[in-house]
Amino acid sequence: MFSFLNPFLNSRKSSKELGFELNDGGRKAAGFKGGAGDCVVRAIAIATQLPYLQIYQELRHANATYADNRNDKLARRLNAKGPSPRNGNHRNVFHDYIIDHGFEWVPTMRIGGGCQVHLRADEIPSGILIVKVSKHLTAVIDGSIHDTHNPSRDGGRCVYGYYIKR
Repeated sequence: MFSFLNPFLNSRKSSKELGFELNDGGRKAAGFKGGAGDCVVRAIAIATQLPYLQIYQELRHANATYADNRNDKLARRLNAKGPSPRNGNHRNVFHDYIIDHGFEWVPTMRIGGGCQVHLRADEIPSGILIVKVSKHLTAVIDGSIHDTHNPSRDGGRCVYGYYIKR
């Protein structure tokens, strides 16, 4: 009601928000229907401009390989639920995959350091990025979010780090 009196809201609105383009990364064109927790596949497909199905199959193989070669909690979960990337991917699997596609990881948070970078145009670089926020990855291309929804929370979403195309 009196939000105009809150100086924190006013400063957030004055920041440069990212644009937004609705983009499923080719998921629908690949024949997939319904909702899924496939943000990793979408973000990689959008940022690399590779077919969604190719990324999906390669991450499925990477999940299966991880589960077969490791004996940790993640491997046991993958063995129990199956290697499908439909319901999310773990950083232990997708990090090397993204790096192998010509990206470099840039961390923006440190343990105990608090949030220093937000999902805003004036706080992240221009270029082709895959941005890690809480429980989500999104593609940001030249100042515009490409995703099935806008995860920026009006520029207040904390960025844990990003992969930048080199």
